Amino acid sequence: MQTPIRIGTRESQLAVWQATQVKELLEKEGFTSELVFIKSEGDIDLKTPLYEMGVQGVFTRSLDIALLNHKIDLAVHSMKDVPTQLPEGIQQAAVLKRGPVRDLLVFKNDLNFLGATAPADIATSSIRRKAQWLHKYPTHHLHNLRGNVNTRLRKLAEESWDGAIFAQAGLERIKIRPENSIVLNWMLPAPAQGAILIACRTDDEVSFSSCQPLNDEETALCTRIERDFLRTLLGGCSTPISALAEVEEGDVYFIGELLSLDGQQKVAVEKILPVEKSSGLGRDAAEELLENGGRAIVEGIKAAEAKIPHA
Repeated sequence: MQTPIRIGTRESQLAVWQATQVKELLEKEGFTSELVFIKSEGDIDLKTPLYEMGVQGVFTRSLDIALLNHKIDLAVHSMKDVPTQLPEGIQQAAVLKRGPVRDLLVFKNDLNFLGATAPADIATSSIRRKAQWLHKYPTHHLHNLRGNVNTRLRKLAEESWDGAIFAQAGLERIKIRPENSIVLNWMLPAPAQGAILIACRTDDEVSFSSCQPLNDEETALCTRIERDFLRTLLGGCSTPISALAEVEEGDVYFIGELLSLDGQQKVAVEKILPVEKSSGLGRDAAEELLENGGRAIVEGIKAAEAKIPHA
């Protein structure tokens, strides 16, 4: 009798949805599997802003440990939460076909505040979203909003904020996108947003092989380019970096941005290359951006972080 593949997941509704997708896809390939629930640091501490938590891997560390301790065979992550450098002993087993990549604005009453000169109150825990929003709406006030998507929607209803920003994929996957929401087509997403990554141990050939039929090559290519861009900029969740690569008729269309924390400064880069010549696209785009004003923004962010006292 086949031993079930143990799929590790966080306990939030969205994380369980993602892990269940992997379970169902594996079953279609003839593999039996079971879900194993692991609590993450990011789920336990819902008050501290992510950028103050040493956020690299805050939602993935607990699953990484469970993998390396052989408590689970696979870990399922929102790919945008995964550090660009995987821990030693862990490898990318597959990336599922990508879902919606954009961000949503969920608003309370109406959208009149978007055209008004008076300040509005917008909530998000994302440094990237804050910087992009302030770049477009410099008079607005941004508020920290943590927790899983259900918790954040409830918090929005309770507070006097005008709206809050969410990932489109997150709300739509678990079918809780409110009617009073709009897609923010002007807001560039986080690298790998909308993609689901499966990780396994580097010495676990059985689990790795079982995931290969689940890998979507186009999504894997685009997210690798975006994450190469992020890695070259040395960016974490404390740096407002956004990127999107898309394949269209044999070409990769890429756009990446870097903003200052207050949204006042912004540099962007766009590139188009044939798929077969796109292996270094993310790295090259990041180096071009750094040379064209990005380096000054990165140094400014580092200087600001250095002034923050650490316990």
